[in-house]
Amino acid sequence: MRRRLFVTAMIAALLLPKDAGFATSVAPPPNRAEMPELSGRGPLAIGTRQVEFKNVNRTIGLRFWYPAEKQQKASDITYQHTRSVSGQQSLQIHERGYAILGAKPDQSSKFPLVLISHGYGGWAEHMSQLGEALSSHGYVVASIDHRDPPFHDGASFAASFGSVLLNRATDQQSALREICQGRLKNNPAVEQLDCKNIAIIGFSMGGYGALTTAGIGLDAQAPAYLQMPPAMRAALPKVDLQLAQSIKAVVAMAPWGAQPSANVWAEKDLAAFATPLLLIGGDQDDVVNFREGISRLFAGAQSSDRYMLVYREAAHNIAGNPVALPSNADFSSIEYVSDPVWRKERIEAINQHFIRAFLDIWLKNNRASRAYLNVPTRISNEGQWPSAFGQQWGGMVAGDKQPGYWRGFQRRWARGLELHHKSAGE
Repeated sequence: MRRRLFVTAMIAALLLPKDAGFATSVAPPPNRAEMPELSGRGPLAIGTRQVEFKNVNRTIGLRFWYPAEKQQKASDITYQHTRSVSGQQSLQIHERGYAILGAKPDQSSKFPLVLISHGYGGWAEHMSQLGEALSSHGYVVASIDHRDPPFHDGASFAASFGSVLLNRATDQQSALREICQGRLKNNPAVEQLDCKNIAIIGFSMGGYGALTTAGIGLDAQAPAYLQMPPAMRAALPKVDLQLAQSIKAVVAMAPWGAQPSANVWAEKDLAAFATPLLLIGGDQDDVVNFREGISRLFAGAQSSDRYMLVYREAAHNIAGNPVALPSNADFSSIEYVSDPVWRKERIEAINQHFIRAFLDIWLKNNRASRAYLNVPTRISNEGQWPSAFGQQWGGMVAGDKQPGYWRGFQRRWARGLELHHKSAGE
């Protein structure tokens, strides 16, 4: 059992670059004409700031994106990150954004808070395109830099991954308290917040933490924890009920923890979880086990109004910015940032489309956004958009006049997806 769990955890660390001794170029902007309706940049100018705070004996970073006052003269930002592992060459990532560093916040209204939590070995700007897009549509976004411990061999990996198991939800809870109750509440980036209106977006281990932060208690007797000493099991994060009540929606992207080798949530606790939930996964994800992990979460969260977006043939990398690698990139580097079937810029835009619709419903009470989630066919390929021979649609997206097609997608362009829905009680 312990060996199987260790191997599973090693795979779950998939975000480990190997022999990537070069700098990536800035990812090109997506071709907007092909992207679904709710994706991309919104009408609001946005600013960005970084802060740090102490969580027990660790220092954690936060990257904020927030609606800002429009500035006539301002330059965009480039996010830089060095991804390195002991004994391997480093991967340099440079990604251009459109947020303005230190811009004055828009104080005209209060905005919901979205907390983003990355996967094992990730960083705060791993999902910067999503963070910027949401902020430009009226959200304050705070993305955690968890700063997972590095490792160089099997023993240090076990310690590093064990730290993540103990700290993911704790980091998220601490970040929310600091933002809404602690010293960060007076930070210019968060003064415009509505802290009773919160969503969490988590990828992989971030999704594991998000589900617990939002209210599903961890089972200390689960397979994932049996190899831990009793003292460590006793230190597993607990649900903060008062904090969980302020969380109105959860987006869990390829969340770790529900697969049989981990099984961190008891069925009764999963069934009692009532927060609206959007699960996103690839049906070939062998890291978190799509069929026995993600699908189990969707079936088991019976008290939640929940959706599950599925990328057919996709693996685990269904989150994170698209990165333009040079032509001489080796396979390990390609595997680290890419999917074998799907274009990452396409995944990113589709994620933005559905995440925005989901959050607009539950954090802004925008009932019209349900039309984007209440798709007419569970399988996107089966959508119907009748057209006369030779008729051209010029990039039009499906709306009221195309009720048989996935709303917001261009004709023929809703492909390879599934969207499942179960109401609370189902």
